Amino acid sequence: MKRSFLFVMVILAVSHSAAWSQKILIPMDLKQTDHLKAYGVAYWVLTRGVNVEWLLNYRGGSFMMDYYPEIEREIRIRGVTFSRISGDQAAQIYAEIEAGNMDIVLLEKPPKIAVYTPPNKQVWDDAVTLALTYAEVPYETVWDAEVLSGELDKYDWLHLHHEDFTGQYGKFYASYHATAWYQEEVAKNEAMARRLGFKKVSELKKAVARTIKEYMVRGGFVFAMCSATDTFDIALAAENTDIADTIYDGDPMDPNCQEKLDFSKTVAFENFTLIKNPLVYEYSDIDIPPSTGPRNRDPATDYFTLFEFSAKYDPVPTMLTQNHVAVVRGFMGQTTAFRRSLIKKSVVILGEVPGTEEVKYIHGNVGRGTFTFYGGHDPEDYQHLVYDPPTQLSLHKNSPGYRLILNNILFPAAKKKKRKT
Repeated sequence: MKRSFLFVMVILAVSHSAAWSQKILIPMDLKQTDHLKAYGVAYWVLTRGVNVEWLLNYRGGSFMMDYYPEIEREIRIRGVTFSRISGDQAAQIYAEIEAGNMDIVLLEKPPKIAVYTPPNKQVWDDAVTLALTYAEVPYETVWDAEVLSGELDKYDWLHLHHEDFTGQYGKFYASYHATAWYQEEVAKNEAMARRLGFKKVSELKKAVARTIKEYMVRGGFVFAMCSATDTFDIALAAENTDIADTIYDGDPMDPNCQEKLDFSKTVAFENFTLIKNPLVYEYSDIDIPPSTGPRNRDPATDYFTLFEFSAKYDPVPTMLTQNHVAVVRGFMGQTTAFRRSLIKKSVVILGEVPGTEEVKYIHGNVGRGTFTFYGGHDPEDYQHLVYDPPTQLSLHKNSPGYRLILNNILFPAAKKKKRKT
């Protein structure tokens, strides 16, 4: 009887050990049914205190984690493709990663996310908040008062909503100054400037840009799209000069503002030339607008290519470019693409249109933190216009362009896994 009892106990122990050695693999190649929800699953798992292994360059940047029934249930509820694999199968994956241009990054703690966005509803949507909402990743919102009062240090990752840090209201004056939404935008920003002790909105926005840069220096991660990219650097460069004309801030711009730009204060761009005409819908020559693009923005031929990096030696850019395709459809925005010749040499180019001046996706370090800039407004709406309805991401579950956004939200949780010696 004792022998029988011992035999049963051994079998149970072996079964228990086998269960614990099992893993869940979430493939991120073309087999995945919902790439965007998969990021939300990875984030959710981190909130449960379970580490996630990000398998860089393995099947499109797949995720792997220890098996728990609760995780399996959540994955099924969210409609994400996965497989339950044995310890031996996981060992084979590790061996394949070690032998190729692949690596493992350990995700340990869910980053706390903030979105810099105005409290009033705007007449355009924001791709990042759409992505976070669809992927079921929680975030909080901040605006000028929170930024200037020091609240950014509560967050690991900050997204800059479609924003004009030059204080020129998107340079929408020529087309929309008589509309109710534009007038509301001006009124709310002017009220905020007065409340925070600034005479002009342009000076408030410069202070906000400087504070966000200081957040980066202390270790913050910043992601921006569309006009929040180039106007951020323009505002930093114009700290000691007035680049906004009378229709925007009530007094003329400095006639020598171009010569007074200080490019040592910018993070991504240098030697750019301002577009001073207040009625022209462009800030500077950083952007390559539709009318001057090399393909004149034909949707059928507008694509950009992601760089392939060494996963073992360049894990950060490798993380940011994980995808199931190497060529991504282009899309426009107020800032559509960055002019290569105006990008600082210290900046890493992640995505470009080969053989042209067009760069779509860049990354760089600022002190202990980083920034990632992504040109364009909405990866699944080629020419998103004022008043257009938000993109329904349930129709674009496998969007490569949106995947680049979601790579960035997991980046602050990453810690390079040490190899066994």
